[in-house]
Amino acid sequence: MSETPEARRDGREETPDRGPEVREEHPGSPGAPESLETPDELQERVVELQALVTDLQDRWRRALADLDNLRKRVSRDAARTRSEERARAAGEWLPVLDNLDRALEHAETDPVSIADGLRVIRDQAQEVLSRLGYARRDDTGAVFDPARHEAVGVLSQEGVPDGTVVRVVRPGYGDGEQQLRPALVVVAKGA
Repeated sequence: MSETPEARRDGREETPDRGPEVREEHPGSPGAPESLETPDELQERVVELQALVTDLQDRWRRALADLDNLRKRVSRDAARTRSEERARAAGEWLPVLDNLDRALEHAETDPVSIADGLRVIRDQAQEVLSRLGYARRDDTGAVFDPARHEAVGVLSQEGVPDGTVVRVVRPGYGDGEQQLRPALVVVAKGA
């Protein structure tokens, strides 16, 4: 498209910034249309265009209302899903709490059986976390990874390569993007 407006056969001019424009022509001037519309035809055309504008405004308002309804529905669905997931996760912990209550009821009995019961409950809690996607990791002997581990100490140890986890102070749960928390570890440093 050139910089200057170009005349078209239909009486419109193309401009680079505004697109097609209708040239105003006066009756009797050179290039004027041969037949002009009558006032009745013009009035009829105005009525048609007003009806079209009204229809488009109505469609626009309906689309806005539909969008608003969709936003509200998505918000309600998200809240309901969060609530259902919270209830499901809490429900997974109920057997663990039941077993802790049973252990407390028998606190006066044999300490060895209490310790054994607590180990069973701890294993049950680890299983719940694993089902929820956060399995406990055993990182002893693994290479230190700052994304999975948090070093709380360094220990000089012969025969162990630098950067190897030699002790887990607090275990980590989950892995990769599904990590609940990193492990607190002690890392080997060459002597």
